[in-house]
Amino acid sequence: MILEELHPRALRIAALLRARGEKVAVADGATGGLIAASLLTVPGALDFFVGGGVVYSFRARDVLLALPREAYKGMRGATEDYALLQARAIRDNFGAEWGIAESGSVGGSSHPSGAPAGRSVVAIVGPEHKKVISTIETGSDDRIANMEAFTRNALEALKDALGG
Repeated sequence: MILEELHPRALRIAALLRARGEKVAVADGATGGLIAASLLTVPGALDFFVGGGVVYSFRARDVLLALPREAYKGMRGATEDYALLQARAIRDNFGAEWGIAESGSVGGSSHPSGAPAGRSVVAIVGPEHKKVISTIETGSDDRIANMEAFTRNALEALKDALGG
């Protein structure tokens, strides 16, 4: 099961955040909640996890990120700028030190912005203007495999951003 596989990464991320006394907020996109779910496999996750949500529609984006539509002017989903904007917004709206946002196209249907299936961009923002961006292109239209690959990529990027 994917959560069992990702649990050791989540434990490492939890240890890094706890050691720093910092918390993270998550805006899952094409990962469908798997980033947050992975982190929540760690007992006592409230120590380092503030919350978040799945940004899978414009309505969800508007509610969770509370940005005016003009903030997205000229942006397309599954791009660095789009993911960075969301990472900053989820961090700030949830009062965390770290924000992570993933935006991608898992396949099986067309993406609203025309992003190719198998493309995911994760952005992480933290204290002192720290930012990490990681893009993955699987070249696959396999929805489930892409969700798993995107989540692995996001957790690895978060671990790296935390210095772990």
